[in-house]
Amino acid sequence: MLQNKKIGFIGSGAIAEALISGIIKAGLITPNQIIVNDINQSRLDYMRKKFGVHTTLNLQEFVKEVNILFLTVKPQVIHTVLDAMAPFITTATLVVSVVAGVTTRVLQEKMPCVPIIRVMPNTPVAVGEGMSVIALGKYAGKENGELVLTIFSSVGKAVMMDESAMDAVTGLSGSGPGYAFVLIDALSDAGVGVGLSRQNAVIMAAQTLLGAAKMVLETGEHPAKLRDMVTSPGGTTIAGIHVLEQRGVRAALMDAVQAATRCSQDMGKKHE
Repeated sequence: MLQNKKIGFIGSGAIAEALISGIIKAGLITPNQIIVNDINQSRLDYMRKKFGVHTTLNLQEFVKEVNILFLTVKPQVIHTVLDAMAPFITTATLVVSVVAGVTTRVLQEKMPCVPIIRVMPNTPVAVGEGMSVIALGKYAGKENGELVLTIFSSVGKAVMMDESAMDAVTGLSGSGPGYAFVLIDALSDAGVGVGLSRQNAVIMAAQTLLGAAKMVLETGEHPAKLRDMVTSPGGTTIAGIHVLEQRGVRAALMDAVQAATRCSQDMGKKHE
């Protein structure tokens, strides 16, 4: 499906690095098929040395070369990037945007009739366990969608949704790894507090969350049912859960997702 395709990335930050790492590890494409563009030469040198990809500072020539173009820049520079690249984009190029808060409508205004797909991945794509949500733009057909779904499915789980859900997606799965890292850090601190070594506490906390997540995905059971299965009457787990409920951990996580969703909505308004 991706044989003889040239895949380009405008922007070489954390999300581009995570995506490139993931799709190369998955064997979906070779480093020789990837070209990375950025204004930061040192960053390009780093990407070339780490992954063996091609790099360039020349945006216009680069855009003409690629079949699939990933926009992986910060939202605050997207309009500058679009103004520079749009005149050189043709309808033969599939544009895939992972720019938070920027709608396909905004992108389409700069690139009329070009097939555009918006994706919200999260950083665990770098280790093949990402969560990506894909929304098709006006001119992106089924074949385009299946291609992008294949790419992102190679680095985790990927689903298609209507673009109207993207702010909520950003608040939950897009920002979600940050919440998980806070939980792992807090649990490992707690482990140290009760006498475990830091190294063992971090491993135990991370593996525990990984295992719990895998149980949810593989059993298909509701998280509450799985929780009940490990909560014995008068046992240790219910004692710990009681404290979590007293301290409002559940409400704090719900508030965090809502706050991140509102932030994504506000970001989108700035780019309209």
